[in-house]
Amino acid sequence: MVRGGQGLARVAVVVRAGAAPLWWCGVFAAGIGLLLPGLTGRRIGVMAGAVLFIVTAVVVAYTRRKRYVALARSAARAGKHDVLQDRAVTVRNWRRGHRWWLLLAFAGALGSSFAVPAAGGMLIAGAGAGLWLKAGWLGRRERAGQELIWVRVDWLGRGAGAPAGKPVKACRATGVAAGDAAPGGARRH
Repeated sequence: MVRGGQGLARVAVVVRAGAAPLWWCGVFAAGIGLLLPGLTGRRIGVMAGAVLFIVTAVVVAYTRRKRYVALARSAARAGKHDVLQDRAVTVRNWRRGHRWWLLLAFAGALGSSFAVPAAGGMLIAGAGAGLWLKAGWLGRRERAGQELIWVRVDWLGRGAGAPAGKPVKACRATGVAAGDAAPGGARRH
């Protein structure tokens, strides 16, 4: 970076990056799991999976909200030499950093279908839905505050870190027109 500038990634984009892969891994694992009768039977597996889906979505959506709020409140304005990372680069880095975890989660959900059909897949899909809900909440906060929240790329740790994890000391803020992603991390239309 030139003259003290830093690479910055959007917080909402990092949160949203895991939503689609988790959702689709969960949906496929649950669909394949329905083909197996399992030890408990399909009916119990689907009911248990529905409960796991709802609980996981709520837990993921509400986890670390106070930390996100505190980081957003203390966010300093980004400097003119800071480099704003594209949405596609942020998503690609997150997915590369988590590909083995996604594969292990998919395999674990398939394996659990021999005992409780579809429940493991619905759990993973619930995590994806929770991340979408959290990204939507961040987007509403960004619109209300009229600023986008960014985190230093090196604090994310090879694209695999959490935007509100322990290594993150502070955030930066820009106007809502900065970057190529809309508030909440979705593609800008």
